[in-house]
Amino acid sequence: MGKGKLAAQVAHASLGAAEEARSRRPEWFEEWKTEGQKKVVLKVQGDAELRQLYRRARVAKLPSSLVEDAGLTQLEPGTATCAGIGPAPEGEVDAITGALKLL
Repeated sequence: MGKGKLAAQVAHASLGAAEEARSRRPEWFEEWKTEGQKKVVLKVQGDAELRQLYRRARVAKLPSSLVEDAGLTQLEPGTATCAGIGPAPEGEVDAITGALKLL
């Protein structure tokens, strides 16, 4: 995935998760918004690991968004490219993502 496409996918995931937080957990959203809208970009080993992390976030009832590519340019249709998790309390997000390395 090219750098521009990667940036767009991260933006899609971030906005999707933030919108879910705003509607489902407005107190988490407002705290995140007033504290600078922290974002951390991490890497996974592939589609399967990304989907597993997303499922764990959903089970934990954390705001989350999974981006699946339409397949119009660089990737096969349906490829999971990015997941947004949070805004949520840092400890709850870290319980899902804490073992991942920074991109």
